[in-house]
Parts: sequence; C-alpha cells; structure tokens
Amino acid sequence: MNDVNTPIQKDQEAPTESSISETLDSSTAEGTIPEPTAPSIKKLKKKALKKYLREEELKPYQAELIKMQQYLETTGKRMIILFEGRDASGKGGTIRRVTRYMNEKHYRVVAMGKPTEHEKTQWFFQKYIRQFPRGGEVVLFDRSWYNRAMVEPVFGFCTEKEYKNFMHGVDGFEKDLVRQGTIIIKLYFSVTKEEQKKRFSRRKHDPLKQWKLSEVDVQAQERWDDFTNVKYEMLKRTHTTYSPWKIIRSNDKHLARLNVMKVILNSVPYEHLNENLDFVPDPEIVISGSRELEKMEAQRLRSGKFLD
Repeated sequence: MNDVNTPIQKDQEAPTESSISETLDSSTAEGTIPEPTAPSIKKLKKKALKKYLREEELKPYQAELIKMQQYLETTGKRMIILFEGRDASGKGGTIRRVTRYMNEKHYRVVAMGKPTEHEKTQWFFQKYIRQFPRGGEVVLFDRSWYNRAMVEPVFGFCTEKEYKNFMHGVDGFEKDLVRQGTIIIKLYFSVTKEEQKKRFSRRKHDPLKQWKLSEVDVQAQERWDDFTNVKYEMLKRTHTTYSPWKIIRSNDKHLARLNVMKVILNSVPYEHLNENLDFVPDPEIVISGSRELEKMEAQRLRSGKFLD
C-alpha cells in the first residue's frame, strides 16, 4: 500500500507519448504481446496511452481524497456516499477509482444482496443502519435504500404499499442522519439508452465481463421508460436542501469519475488543498436534482413522455 504521507513530486516528469510507444515497441519485440498487424499495433498504442493519461489525471484528486479522509479521521465525522443509477452506468468503476488509494481501515464499500427472510420482517432501513459508518469512516453504498424507489417497484420486488411507505418516510430518515452530523452525498449516474445498450453488448461478448450481466440487466432496456418514470418520482420527492441529489452524466466514464471526486471533495472543509487543482465540477457532467427535474418536465411537455 502507498504511504499516504508521501507527497506528490511536482517536478516528476510524466511519460510522453513517444516513451510509452517505445515501451510498447519493446514489449512487442520481446514477445510480451502477440504479433498483430501494424494498424492494430498503432491502435493499441493509442488506446493504452489514452487510458494511462486518464488514470494519471485522476491521481491528484485521489491524493486529495486521502487528505479528506484524514480530516474525517481527525474530526470524527461520518460520511455516507450513495451510488445510484441505471445498470451499466459506471457506479462500480467510479467507486474503485475513488477508493483506490484511500486508507482501507477507514472506508467500506457496501453492496447489499437480496434480503433474507429475517430481514424481510424488520424495519426496512434496519439492514442499512447496521452498515453505517463510525466516526472517521466513509461508507460507500453501491446501490442503497433507494432500491426501494427504483428497482423494486419496476420489477415487482415490493408491494405498492411498501413503495409508498418508503417514499413517505425516507426524507425524515435522511433528515435525522444529517441533523446528527452524518455527511450524506447522493449520486445518481445517468447514462443514455444507446450507451447502456453498447455496454451490455460488451458485457455479453467479453468473457471477462460476462459475470456482470444479470437478469435485471437483460430487462433494463425493455423497461427503460418504467425506470425513467420512477427516477422522476424519486428525484421529485427526495431531492431536498439537506440531502440533495447530484446527477452524474456518465456516458464518458472518465469525466464522470473525475467530477464525482470533485463533488466528494467539495463536501467537507478539509485542510491543505492543492491550490493548483480545479475543484469546480463540470456543469455539463454534474447536474443538480432540481435542474434534472426541470429538464425532464420540459421533455414531457415537448414529447408527451420522459426521455432520460
């Protein structure tokens, strides 16, 4: 694990395109990678360089996340980050980038499975409360209690009464958490129908990604409009001043990851910020819940239904 106290060397020169190309040429000569055609080699180089540079762009912000984490540890504050959105919208990849260099003793990623028979008899929020952070800890929910507002009603995994009870009670639940000092960040990843279809296709045909494709994923395209309708209701009823939603346009995974880091970093007044960094989220990538509602309502007026 990296030493979190090791400073980033500002004068450290990043590899150039030519140096990376030379490395790839050397790897090819040594037989490390197969002998593809000349055009495909060029394409591989370009793809590898692009990926490398994107990951490098995230590193200064990942270093800031370590500082933020140290601030939470020092002050004893608690942070909950909810990652919601459609399937294949980039939630998991973003979580991995956010936590990559963080102190693993002070954060947890929680992905709740299907409720047990015992959990079904409990208060709905009880199983989530058991996962809440202690002082100085960050908990990232890869899907959260908002399953009850999105996936469950669309697929019939909850009754109409259970859905209504949740929508009636969730605001008070979150208001109490905030009042008691918990920092809540609610992120909704928004991907277009066309981009979701492409990502599902890649999952289907890539042996390394097939495990990601679930039965829910298979039906996501067919139920697109149903998900859009419940998304609208969720935002309309649960976007509040004390617990607002941030909509993340995630067709471009890298820009989504970069801007999510900015949103998280802006949520607490940690010390020793890197003044050379731009902490302002891109307004084309990060949309407020209220702005998203306005956009959706305008779509409905023009076309008779929601489109996103």
